[in-house]
Amino acid sequence: MGTLDGKVAVVSGSGRGIGREIALRLASEGASVVVNDLDEEPAQQTSADITAAGGTAVVCAGSVVEEGFAERFVATAVDSFGGLDIIVNNAGYTWDSVIQKMTDEQWDTILDVNLKAPFRILRAAQPYFKTHPVDHHRKVVNVSSTSGFYGNAGQANYGAAKAGVIGLTKTMAKEWGRYKVNVNAVAFGFVLTRMTEVTAADNTTLEIDGRAIRVGMNPDRAAMAATTIPFGRPGTPREAAGAVYLLCTPDADYINSQCIVVDAGRV
Repeated sequence: MGTLDGKVAVVSGSGRGIGREIALRLASEGASVVVNDLDEEPAQQTSADITAAGGTAVVCAGSVVEEGFAERFVATAVDSFGGLDIIVNNAGYTWDSVIQKMTDEQWDTILDVNLKAPFRILRAAQPYFKTHPVDHHRKVVNVSSTSGFYGNAGQANYGAAKAGVIGLTKTMAKEWGRYKVNVNAVAFGFVLTRMTEVTAADNTTLEIDGRAIRVGMNPDRAAMAATTIPFGRPGTPREAAGAVYLLCTPDADYINSQCIVVDAGRV
């Protein structure tokens, strides 16, 4: 028996990294999962891995910022599994610059993927939640960042978006309490992903939605971050996923409107 048996979850950005680990964890506890990624191949791989482990998953590939994606995401859960119980708004990335060098395109792109997309997905879910009440608590977990909590130099766009996620979370917790939906957030600190496991000195870029995005932390900042984390190391995607899973369980039925900072006590 899994803690999430019979539940249906959608996890955006779950083809790689933290999102993949969230999807795997929810599925391992019995949830049927709709896997999403911008790219079809990693989404299919996550789905195949869930199935191989005895779980249930389908894929809804595509960009979370596309018109109509949110409605398609929700519909995939309902049509494939007959319901929707858990929403994890995880998809997102950074595109850093100091403010005097940041373009409108950088600002708009990062606000769209990290804040507008979760807003649209929640808006698309509201009609279903309203017309299909259940006797258990549904869960929403929005992924924020310590950059949204405390700020981070070079991330005016990302920090603003992730701070907005916290505001969105607290607002929806108040709007959706009548539907028995818990809306919470997690704010991740330094977690090793493909965006952070390289340093800026490597000049590594990733192609994301047709753009070459430079990734990696400043080497000095990465070294300082590791020494200021009480455990002496950054977190893993699996550890980050554990925090999301906790907020999806029945044990979290009376936790609402919270943002849990997941940084091992660094700040």
